[in-house]
Amino acid sequence: MTRLHEYQGKEILRQFGIPVPKGAAVATPNEARLLAIGIGGPVVIKAQAWVTGRAGQNLIHFADSPDETAAIAADLLGRQVGNFRVDRILVEERLKLTREFYVGVIVDDAARAPVVIFSSRGGTGIEVIAAEHPDQVARQVVDIRLGLREFEARDLVRRTGIDGDLQTQLAAFLPKFYTAARTYEARTAEINPLALTASGELVALDARFTIDDYAVYRHPDLGIEIAREFDRPPTDLEKIAWNVEKHDYRGTFYFIQMQTDFRKGERVIGFHGAGGGGSMMNMDALLAHDFKIANFVDTSGNPPASKVYRAARIILSQRDIDGYYAGGSGVASQEQFHSARGLVKAFMDEQLNVPAVLRVGGNAEDQAKAILLRANGAFPAPIEAYGRDDSPDFCVERLQTLVDSYTPAENPPPRPPFAPQEPYSFATVTGGTVTYDHAVCRTCVSKACVTTCVPHILSLVNDVPVLNIAPEQAKKGGCTECLACEVECHFLGNRGGRIFLPIAGLPDVGGNDVHSD
Repeated sequence: MTRLHEYQGKEILRQFGIPVPKGAAVATPNEARLLAIGIGGPVVIKAQAWVTGRAGQNLIHFADSPDETAAIAADLLGRQVGNFRVDRILVEERLKLTREFYVGVIVDDAARAPVVIFSSRGGTGIEVIAAEHPDQVARQVVDIRLGLREFEARDLVRRTGIDGDLQTQLAAFLPKFYTAARTYEARTAEINPLALTASGELVALDARFTIDDYAVYRHPDLGIEIAREFDRPPTDLEKIAWNVEKHDYRGTFYFIQMQTDFRKGERVIGFHGAGGGGSMMNMDALLAHDFKIANFVDTSGNPPASKVYRAARIILSQRDIDGYYAGGSGVASQEQFHSARGLVKAFMDEQLNVPAVLRVGGNAEDQAKAILLRANGAFPAPIEAYGRDDSPDFCVERLQTLVDSYTPAENPPPRPPFAPQEPYSFATVTGGTVTYDHAVCRTCVSKACVTTCVPHILSLVNDVPVLNIAPEQAKKGGCTECLACEVECHFLGNRGGRIFLPIAGLPDVGGNDVHSD
């Protein structure tokens, strides 16, 4: 799920005719002052942060004047709340209230349907209300084909003990809120409290929306950068990683930074997992040996080699890590040689300068281990590869030995450039480019690029590799980016092939002088 700030949730409510207090989100004390002047009365100032219990954390204040508003804003802006730095505050008019309610919409997995929850009490968490006053909480399962109908809303309110004109008023309100939540495909949406003002109007004093991450692309107006649930704004690397994932449906690539302020020598490791449970087991082994973990990465679900390559490049862009560790469940069904080739190409392009231990397990793990071990010498640092029969503790002990004994090369030269004399190129599905130098390919004995091409889209014509499908087909996915044509060519052939796989936000590496036709 992806969280929205309160001010973003209230912008959604406004679209559906749901009253909210007069106000707006601001980013400076002076903006807060000017807004308070415009409101013309007492205000509420709320820090915008993805945390619960803001009042208890001194993140909600009241002010009676514009100067007081500006002073409170200056105190709140920039405050660190857990992992979140407050960069916006919400300044709103303070209303006189006579009663508070709770209303929420959730997607209930057990019911396989949206459920509307209403309580005749508000202001505290719905779990507390339900525990202490169960007779004042009611639920209504909603048929998604019909939506929440007004008679259902009226019955929902009636079951909490409300009748008369207030029941009618709330019954008209609830379908609007349900429609707002469903229109933006919220996994959960809450108004707590929904207040009845002294003038008799229902007003949403708070709003919390979490949007289904699979639906984010359908709502660009929300301005969500990453369809992930964070407790802080995403880092630059997390944004780079998300841009890889969101455009490539093949397999999973999840990246999150766990350490950002560390130095060389602090035993911080770049972590590359494959499968959630197995990854946690390997991370536990790292922590048990007094390593710190820079990031969590999961490439699973049979990802292509190119996705593993990009994940490895992003991990290695954390320049002060002391080692690289890859380890998953050990019984993954994905073909491990794809991951191995992705890792080897990343290590060559980046000229790996920290030791790496790679625990691969699953289909063709022996082939994957051979591909990895063969790559030693193609970059400064050593790598070791192990399989499912080697425990995470053993693999981490091997990493510890390598980290303790390895001295990073000073200013290692980049990978030698690739400047083909007779280039032959075609595009791939993720914006990459495969290029062969036919002048070099012509004298190659092994023709490894053709014999190891997993989708079999290459043939020999006049003793050089060419596509046996149309370039447009290759670009649409006929080329699966298995990376065999470069990795196997490098170790078994004449090194006449190179693949350029761009990563927006990271510099080009790997000596690619030819990126397109």
